[in-house]
Amino acid sequence: MDGDTPKSERLLLWAYWLLSGYGLRAFRATGVLLAAITVTVLLLMGFGLTNHDPDPATPGTLHGHKIILATSAPDPALHGRWPQRMTWARAGKATRVAVNSVVFRSSGQNLTIRGIYIEMASRLLEPTLLAL
Repeated sequence: MDGDTPKSERLLLWAYWLLSGYGLRAFRATGVLLAAITVTVLLLMGFGLTNHDPDPATPGTLHGHKIILATSAPDPALHGRWPQRMTWARAGKATRVAVNSVVFRSSGQNLTIRGIYIEMASRLLEPTLLAL
């Protein structure tokens, strides 16, 4: 390499080669993408998914001709020990969130604050890897 090339540019080109082989290594780019999705799924299972989905029921009362409705949704909270978080049901839900964030748009799932940031990072990083 030329000695005049900035170190930051050489680092960027090295990372690009490592991730995709300059677009000539499809399996390398696909493998990195699948690894990133796997990491996203594991992070969502461990830190991003809430324990309870929002309650879809909307109870109401009728007073004459006036109806009062109140929808309740629990705050996004994560409780429980690590083995309780690593279940197949949570893996399926986390996979749907991760794939939606790569291919489509925001999943609309009830996520914790960490989960929101994990999803935002995956929405930025993983489509970039898909483009490589």
